[in-house]
Amino acid sequence: MKDFFIKLFMDLNTFLLRISRGRVGSRLGTQTILLLETIGRKSGKPREIPIAYFFHEGKYLIVESNWGRDNHADWYLNLSRNPRAKLTVNGRMIPVEARDALLDEHTQLWDYVTKKHPPYLDYQKMTSRRIPIVVFESIS
Repeated sequence: MKDFFIKLFMDLNTFLLRISRGRVGSRLGTQTILLLETIGRKSGKPREIPIAYFFHEGKYLIVESNWGRDNHADWYLNLSRNPRAKLTVNGRMIPVEARDALLDEHTQLWDYVTKKHPPYLDYQKMTSRRIPIVVFESIS
């Protein structure tokens, strides 16, 4: 039932972000929200979700916490298969390429994102996997 309401909320937020060109739905508490479009690893079709992000040192960052679950989110698995994606930020579409932050970069970015949004620390405690941080760089 919880997953049903999460999906319903995400579908509504996607709709609001689209029709308002980012003026409605781009903030959720202290977090900023963008639309992430990946290509489905099984279907080959575009998949779009609203998701929290950070803009840091000219790059977009998304924490793949998946609410502290032990499995990776579908969008992350899609990017593992095809790292090319599209971000829609405030109504502007940005073609990007995704990569995982590794080693020291992950450590530095983890410190940055957890200071901005401390609940990620709780999500990390809920799972045995190391929560990835995905770095998106413009390919325009």
